[in-house]
Amino acid sequence: MAADAAADLGAPRSRLALILLLAPAAVWLVGLIVLPHLDLAMLSLRARVAPRVYEWSFRQYRTFIDEPLYWHTFVRTAVISILATVCTLAIAFPVAWYIAKIARGRTQSVLFILCLIPFWVSETVRTLGWMILLRESGVLPRVLADLGLAAAPPELLYHDATILTGLVYTSMLFMVVPLVNALESLDDALIEAAYDLGGSGWSILREIVIPHAAPGIAAGSIVVFMLTLGNYLTPTLLGGKNSLWFTEQIYTQFITRFNWEQGAAFGFLLLVLSTAIVWVALLLTGQRLTDVMRRA
Repeated sequence: MAADAAADLGAPRSRLALILLLAPAAVWLVGLIVLPHLDLAMLSLRARVAPRVYEWSFRQYRTFIDEPLYWHTFVRTAVISILATVCTLAIAFPVAWYIAKIARGRTQSVLFILCLIPFWVSETVRTLGWMILLRESGVLPRVLADLGLAAAPPELLYHDATILTGLVYTSMLFMVVPLVNALESLDDALIEAAYDLGGSGWSILREIVIPHAAPGIAAGSIVVFMLTLGNYLTPTLLGGKNSLWFTEQIYTQFITRFNWEQGAAFGFLLLVLSTAIVWVALLLTGQRLTDVMRRA
């Protein structure tokens, strides 16, 4: 009887403790994510017909469809973001493999810290560093001219390749961490057994390593794609006036033109379309969101 009474008292206390632990996260989720996005959606459906007079309308979304510059800019942003994600994965996977499976002890820790060091500095400083390095009077163009590879120091800024390089650099850590987490859980005995059975390096990579690391690959790719798609500073500074980045269009509508309704529509479109791209990618790769979130 006493045990049953204690259990009955303990259950409400456990539920109360769980509620108190989840309350800050719930307040943060609702207050800083759910409500702002709902307000953004409502603002995007508002059209001004007179001073301080509004009506519900899809005018802002029709503007996006009817104006080629806007949807062309979004397609360009999405394509470069996908390319940046693929390039980041191609570079980060060997790095993560070396850290997780080859390096040992202090070397493993040092390599991981080396991946963290660039992110101790703000994105603004890192991007300005790329500008100093790549501008016409910068280090790299002068080296190319001194080596005779160019008649004069070339201007390496304001190109798509420059934007892509900056995006890959700023996103690398967010791909390395999920990959290291996924690869560390891979049992080395599976790889040794595959070699003993005559498997080649490529077949082991294709049949064992990549399937095991798939949730980590998906988690890192989603994070990098979302961060890249919503990046404003790096494309604007490295791409200049001709960067044609969709977040720059959103900034222009909000800050330059004071057209908050159009800016809200662009922001909500960016959210919806990016979510759709991620959802399609998960379907095509056969990944489940729950598995991906575990590796994120």
